[in-house]
Amino acid sequence: MNDKQEKGAMQVDVQLVRDLAALLDDTNLTEIEVEDGDRKIRVARKAGAAAPVYAAAPAPAAVAAAPAVAAPATTVENALPAGTLVRSPIVGTAYLSAEPGAAPFARVGAQVGAGETILIVEAMKVMNAIAAPVAGTVKAVLVDNGQPVEYDQPLIVIE
Repeated sequence: MNDKQEKGAMQVDVQLVRDLAALLDDTNLTEIEVEDGDRKIRVARKAGAAAPVYAAAPAPAAVAAAPAVAAPATTVENALPAGTLVRSPIVGTAYLSAEPGAAPFARVGAQVGAGETILIVEAMKVMNAIAAPVAGTVKAVLVDNGQPVEYDQPLIVIE
């Protein structure tokens, strides 16, 4: 009977789970899921664990906490170069080029035209081209190739 249980038992790649958990911490994501053939692994952070400051709280505390949450985002954005901030329209993975080894769509100092693809955000195996909203010079690329991104996260600054 032990042989039957062992044959039918799911084999978990513990190192992969640890790596995914570390990725959650590094990127401040709350959940990540990977699929490889028949195997699917989902790692999620419990609500209220570590990073999210915006977890549910009693009304008086929420009012007091709101400025503290807004201040870091404003401070980070104030530190960015002047220009048009291109934000991620979805949660996914940012890719700076069309394929591995290819030249990036946009790099710091490059001229881009309005409507020109400046990066790709992959979500649920769909590649979403992100276009420059304005023509100008790329002043900053705020993500790395293959980096997970959140909704509304700043990606590129164009001036």
